[in-house]
Amino acid sequence: MNQPNQRGGGGGFRQAQQAPSLAIRTKKTQLTTDTYTKMVMGEVWKKDWVYALIPFALGLLPAIFVHSWWWIVLAVVLTILFVLFRSAQVTGVTQMEQSKPLFERMAFEMDNKQLLLRVGPEKEGKAMQLTWDMIGRVRRDVDAYVLYLKPGTPPEGMAAWRLWLARTFDVPVFLHLPFKIFNADNDRRLFESMLRRKNLLPAEAGAATV
Repeated sequence: MNQPNQRGGGGGFRQAQQAPSLAIRTKKTQLTTDTYTKMVMGEVWKKDWVYALIPFALGLLPAIFVHSWWWIVLAVVLTILFVLFRSAQVTGVTQMEQSKPLFERMAFEMDNKQLLLRVGPEKEGKAMQLTWDMIGRVRRDVDAYVLYLKPGTPPEGMAAWRLWLARTFDVPVFLHLPFKIFNADNDRRLFESMLRRKNLLPAEAGAATV
């Protein structure tokens, strides 16, 4: 599983020295760990439910040779263990030290070059920088933009099966920008146009599904 500081080509969050000029500035917002968990859990299981069939099938495999109800019990137990493990990956992201900036109360500043995450007072608070090439995709929901960070580059020489596991069972890490944090509708439209120019949203961005 990729950690937040391994995303965006391995660069992680970068400390920003100053605010970008002519940036779109938003009000503060906070993504709670409960909201993140609900969003990611739904997304993960919408994609990964089919993999839960693998431990179930493995548990039933011995029934081909020896007929017993115990193989059904084994299959159910293996499936439950898989579900618990995959769910623990999601909840584990909220507990990692590297993930804490994602769940702090912050404001955003964005221009054509970068996206700043400002935590605390504007003059005294921390500012974390993301360049646009660290954003892999964007989803436009009914009331918010969801900006997904790119997974980090895996280490060279990683075995093919480990690479498959890392990519298949990655946990999405994202920024959540509700429409209500924009100071004006024009700011939101400018931001959406920016996303379209960077090919992160389609030309006609409606509410999309993953």
